[in-house]
Amino acid sequence: MTTASTQLAAASGLMSLVLFVVAMAVLALLAGGFWMNSRNKYRESARPRPDEQPHLPPEGAVHEIRENRESAEVPRTPEGGRPLTPYELSNMDSRPSESGDRPRWSRGSSGSFGGGGLGAH
Repeated sequence: MTTASTQLAAASGLMSLVLFVVAMAVLALLAGGFWMNSRNKYRESARPRPDEQPHLPPEGAVHEIRENRESAEVPRTPEGGRPLTPYELSNMDSRPSESGDRPRWSRGSSGSFGGGGLGAH
């Protein structure tokens, strides 16, 4: 064997050793992660038994209430005054609507901007 081939073989063996050490380090990290996860699960409190689970209230299940809501009007800017910023507006509450009619979209409209419908024609 020549000196060049000996050096090439030594470099190849060193590279194999480095890759093996890196692979073992990755495996050790994975094993440590599984071990830490099992320790954390062991320390958690036990799952609740069926008799400890929440139950329905005596009056039964809570049902959905469907109603129309109207929002409060945004205050108008006084003539010559500056507009309010969002930070200056209060929490805009809503109240039940007196009208029982549900708002509907125009016939032929998809109801959303860019929804792909034909729009109102």
